[in-house]
Amino acid sequence: MITEVVMPAMGADMTEGTVVKWLKSEGDEVSRGDILAEIETDKTVVEMEAYGSGLLRKIVIGEGVKVPVGDLIAYLGEEDDVVPDVNGSAPAAPAVTETSSPVAPEPIATPAPIAAVSTGRVKASPVARKIAAERGIDLAMVAGTGPGGRITRSDVEGLSDASAAPASTAPPAVITSQVPQVALSGDDIPLSSMRQAIARVTVRSKTENPHYYIDLSIDMTQAMSMRQSLNEEIGDAGPRISVNDMIVRACVKAITKYPKLNTTFAGDHLISHADINIGIAIALEVGLMVPAILWTQNMSLLDISTATKDLANRVRGDGGTLTQEENTAGTFSISNMGMLGVDNFQAIIVPPQSAILAVGAVAPAPVVRDGEVVIRQMMKASLSADHRVTDGAEGGVFLGEIRRLLENPVSLMV
Repeated sequence: MITEVVMPAMGADMTEGTVVKWLKSEGDEVSRGDILAEIETDKTVVEMEAYGSGLLRKIVIGEGVKVPVGDLIAYLGEEDDVVPDVNGSAPAAPAVTETSSPVAPEPIATPAPIAAVSTGRVKASPVARKIAAERGIDLAMVAGTGPGGRITRSDVEGLSDASAAPASTAPPAVITSQVPQVALSGDDIPLSSMRQAIARVTVRSKTENPHYYIDLSIDMTQAMSMRQSLNEEIGDAGPRISVNDMIVRACVKAITKYPKLNTTFAGDHLISHADINIGIAIALEVGLMVPAILWTQNMSLLDISTATKDLANRVRGDGGTLTQEENTAGTFSISNMGMLGVDNFQAIIVPPQSAILAVGAVAPAPVVRDGEVVIRQMMKASLSADHRVTDGAEGGVFLGEIRRLLENPVSLMV
């Protein structure tokens, strides 16, 4: 029986995808779970798995072609199955691909200055205003070529000396300081595909998920000491344990005790997840990704360290691509900005998850212990949770369990 293969949704915010490379050819045998193709989403390249078995009878969408989620891209079936007519062979990749930012229009040369029709405020970028002031040009006499008739730098610079207004005869201003003049660009900035995807998913999360937040401080002194001892013992034999690895392990153990934080809200019930897949927020130059470490409930601290580093390398394009499950199956997430020196922040829940933990830097701070002020290695943590799934008291107990585990780090080893 002929089976349609469609462009899968590889994320809650994915609306379209591009077939980067077919890993099977027409006529190849395909088993359920085989990797059929590499698909480029707004954020990354993901391996697409086959959900059926048979022969790859026909590739409908060629490499390099972008199609909406749910559109037909291929057919699976047996050798004697009749393939529906799809008007010829798979389309080839377009000769010219889309770019993330539009090409700026060439300046429009005008034979004579055009008087502004509107009597309102002249729309011009700050740099255009600065150049016009320096050259004595009346912006009301400049035709803008930017969006909505906005005057850009090129519009002002493109004017000939003859079309510019005479320079002011006023005496030059007396320089009273050596502060350089600064003018930031006022031109519009087009959004990349990833930034548009981030905008969609964060608006969805803040609109649909009633967030509540709980903050507390965690004494990481013993955890930092144990981490140093573990890394000295590991040496060059394996990956070094990071603070984030210890946080992941603490979250896994806390979720095991309080599994409600590992569910998804579904109207009149909660969807419980049998696996604990921890999403790790990874910052890239073009935006933020939160792929998941799968099946962390079965991992030791050292396993988590290895898996985290492998995941980060693949997100950054070194050593392979993400699987569809890594990109979509997260059940709880962690966002760590400690490496940036951030003390404390609140994160936005990643749909369809119900909670995310935000952690800041570990830093020495004065605290009171047994009536005395001492210096301890402290870290601030903030839980963002969906109020439809848990209440503040439940979130507080859960976050308190994470603190207990990190302040008694030997518990992370068992």
